[in-house]
Amino acid sequence: MSTLPTRPPVAPPLPTGSVDGGSVGALTPSSDQIVVLYVIVAMAVIIFGFWNVPVVRNLINPLKLFTIGWHELCHISAAILTGGRILKITIDPHVGGATIVEGGSPWFVLSAGYIGSTLFGGAFVLAGWDTLVAKVLSFVLGVGLIMPLVLVRDKLTILLTICYEALLVGFWFVDHAQALRWYCLFVGVMNILFVVWDVADDRFFHKTNDSDATQFAILYPRISAHVWAAFWIIFQVACLAGFSVLGIYAFKITRSQMDEQAASFLPT
Repeated sequence: MSTLPTRPPVAPPLPTGSVDGGSVGALTPSSDQIVVLYVIVAMAVIIFGFWNVPVVRNLINPLKLFTIGWHELCHISAAILTGGRILKITIDPHVGGATIVEGGSPWFVLSAGYIGSTLFGGAFVLAGWDTLVAKVLSFVLGVGLIMPLVLVRDKLTILLTICYEALLVGFWFVDHAQALRWYCLFVGVMNILFVVWDVADDRFFHKTNDSDATQFAILYPRISAHVWAAFWIIFQVACLAGFSVLGIYAFKITRSQMDEQAASFLPT
């Protein structure tokens, strides 16, 4: 009895984004993630304006204190780790921050400021991609906003800090805490691009405390402050791009999945 020849089994088509196209598909932003990218750019422009425009710049004093405070804390930590001694600490939204150190490793202490701001800001940038991360980091932000008040006596700054704390709490109850994402993202952009605001303060307002870029030029006089500023700006912008790519890759979930995931942690 003759049998008809049969065709060899054909494997089903590979799903989109697998094998060679896997990394490409994973790095393709969803519509919601594209919005986050646009918001990051918009926030950078807004922060630059608020940081530098007289009078208006006072409205973000609590967030400036939080950002400057973390930056100086990184200098302090690096100084202590390398055997240095802290002589004086200044954290002020108008004149900037300063940490006067005796001993330690100068290049390490100086580099720690911008690097620490970048890494810390990167964590908050990731919160812009996921509500659960934003919820967790909101506790860090809540404590961090209050701590600088130990050194502050300005009544307007104290009042604004209370308002920012109230917003932080209120955002937990807005749209399943989605509003926390944008709050944390704003703080993240402010920290991760700190060198931009630091150099702008130094150049346009001639603040009492020099920027770290100027301090690098003093430490290494053969390289001008402009070159140091350009180097650190490129470094922080590149890191912002890197954290954005990480956010796109790591949080590839829908809005409903994000809400369900965030509800597992202190649901509101």
